[in-house]
Amino acid sequence: MAIEITTANFKEIIASDKPVLVDFWAEWCGPCRMVGPIVEELAKEYADTAVVGKLNVDEHGEIAQMYGIRNIPTLLVFKGGEIVDKQVGVAAKNVLAAKLDAAM
Repeated sequence: MAIEITTANFKEIIASDKPVLVDFWAEWCGPCRMVGPIVEELAKEYADTAVVGKLNVDEHGEIAQMYGIRNIPTLLVFKGGEIVDKQVGVAAKNVLAAKLDAAM
């Protein structure tokens, strides 16, 4: 299951020694609901090799602002606390998996 990312745990999570996929989403966002199950599948499949989490922009908007996120869903891949890849909008599972694999 994807980790719930909040303002309180964000910095700790992205500082992981594993690649981190963060799904910036909101409850009211239709495309976010399309990506949600894909993110959950990736969380299970990459449980040993990556961190996969979801950040609700309505509840933790300051982090979305910090990264200039204006459209959701936006998925950021972090490595060593730095953004190494980005996906704005709905993407197929294999596209997101390739982004995680490239960050390994």
